[in-house]
Amino acid sequence: MPFSNVFAQLDNEYYQLTSAEKRVADYVVAHQKQTQYMSISELAEKCNVAEATISRFCRRMGYKGYSAFKLAVANSVTGQAAAGSGEEGVQGASLYAGPYGEILQTDIDAMVQTARLARPEQIRRAAKMLLEADKVLCMGQGGSMIMAKEAAHLFSTVRPGFFPVNDSHLQAISCAQLTRRDVVFYFSYSGSTRDLSDALRLARERQAGVILITRFPKSPGAVYADVVLQCGSNESPTQLGTVAARVAQLFLLDALYYELCQLDQEGTAAARSRVARAISEKHL
Repeated sequence: MPFSNVFAQLDNEYYQLTSAEKRVADYVVAHQKQTQYMSISELAEKCNVAEATISRFCRRMGYKGYSAFKLAVANSVTGQAAAGSGEEGVQGASLYAGPYGEILQTDIDAMVQTARLARPEQIRRAAKMLLEADKVLCMGQGGSMIMAKEAAHLFSTVRPGFFPVNDSHLQAISCAQLTRRDVVFYFSYSGSTRDLSDALRLARERQAGVILITRFPKSPGAVYADVVLQCGSNESPTQLGTVAARVAQLFLLDALYYELCQLDQEGTAAARSRVARAISEKHL
């Protein structure tokens, strides 16, 4: 099934590529507009690979050759530009004219891209897993752990049993004690860290459910997941933990929270009411 956007396709296939092909993918994503005008020899030189590698890369992506791949890149760049101008609308000029307009546009683009990548049936499936779980362990590493804590905080307002687990050793200990009625909710932009693989492998051995939020649905960690939710926003290797990537993950969290509340409207409404009364007592 052909992808309507070649850059979304690159995200999906990234971890199936060889190291040389990954260099090509990285360059194409980072230089989208320039790539559509480059010859195969120019791209090979920029990526420090052989022309044969470029040809093999294009075929792996499902294109007959480099010309077909360049056309797909050009169409994708044009499509993104058209979508951006349409979404901006009449208020676009004033909305992005300030000193932080570029930052605002980047964050909005991250959410729009995530919305396009979202598969509602998978979000609903994940919401059902969270609703029915006895215990949900929210995990991540580094900046992703911040998102895991946010998830535990958010879902605790409507359901008991959500716990953030910070340390990688504690994650291993906790996963080794899971049951099939429990769920691990893991955040990892790359989906390819050793701590992630170790924790999720233990969770699978215990037959617990696994939900993974990641940029790359075919990453090594996704092998262990029952549900993979893909977030938008591209990060280069020098942009670890960008705000835009977290904005994309927050958008997914909001959608997941909405679906869970839809599955148990009466129960979640009652829980929010109880929590609101409890929190109100904290205010002066």
